[in-house]
Amino acid sequence: MEATERNKEFLCISTILSCLLLSITYVASLYIWNSPHTREHPSTIKRRFFSVFIMTLISPIFLYYGMNNNVFEKASIWELLGLRWSGLFQATVLPLFLTMVLFLGPLCMQALNGIWRLYAEPMYWLGSARTLIWWRNQVVAPLSEEWTFRACMLPLLLQCFSPTTAIFICPLFFGVAHFHHVVERTKMGMKLKHAIILSSFQFAYTTLFGAYAAFLFAKTGHFMAPFAAHSFCNHMGFPDLSEVIAYKDPVKRAGLLCLFVIGLVAWCFLLTPLTNPTWFNNNLFWHKDFL
Repeated sequence: MEATERNKEFLCISTILSCLLLSITYVASLYIWNSPHTREHPSTIKRRFFSVFIMTLISPIFLYYGMNNNVFEKASIWELLGLRWSGLFQATVLPLFLTMVLFLGPLCMQALNGIWRLYAEPMYWLGSARTLIWWRNQVVAPLSEEWTFRACMLPLLLQCFSPTTAIFICPLFFGVAHFHHVVERTKMGMKLKHAIILSSFQFAYTTLFGAYAAFLFAKTGHFMAPFAAHSFCNHMGFPDLSEVIAYKDPVKRAGLLCLFVIGLVAWCFLLTPLTNPTWFNNNLFWHKDFL
């Protein structure tokens, strides 16, 4: 019995260290290039695209060698990574719909400002798809981050922790990884104090989103679920209440604020029923005895 406990303790320590090393490796891959340009410069973006492509190949190695062999008796490496056909459609549509409910206020504000008419223009999407920044924000960053920090990291943590605990530990690595923006902001001329404050705020909301993304991955067992939610959130950005408060019409202002609240409340009520594992044929992650 003591030997079993020691083995479990050793496995958990090695799991945390593996996740930490994976997080450091991901961030280090972005800075391996010696470039005088900012993160928005095309050459920087292209180099980082190459870095995260290499990371998508490296990250599963941490998962494969970090998992207990007992797990591979229940599931293949592809299933652990959330790459399977069964339940894929539901795992794409339902989490995206759920995330849109959370953004009910911002979406209605966009409709009021006429932005939705822009979405109906094919040239808007063609123009966006021609820019490297759009590909970074909507495809490459969500794909590489969810692949590394959810698909390759969360199954490791589920070896040692309950699903609820694991989904709150996993985003800490994701949130801390975003502190590398302090370097970029100071390089662009921002004062260190302001860069730290801004990055701390970013740490807070990326950690919250990371917990939500980890929850979606664990409940659906699909990589596509957090990826779709992440891409949508990157498109919407952080909700800007100051824009709502700036409305001069008190009726519009009050109505939009109500929609922000309604979206949050509706999201809370729909979160559990719309992520029921049976909807996604997920019989792997959302169980106490994962091992």
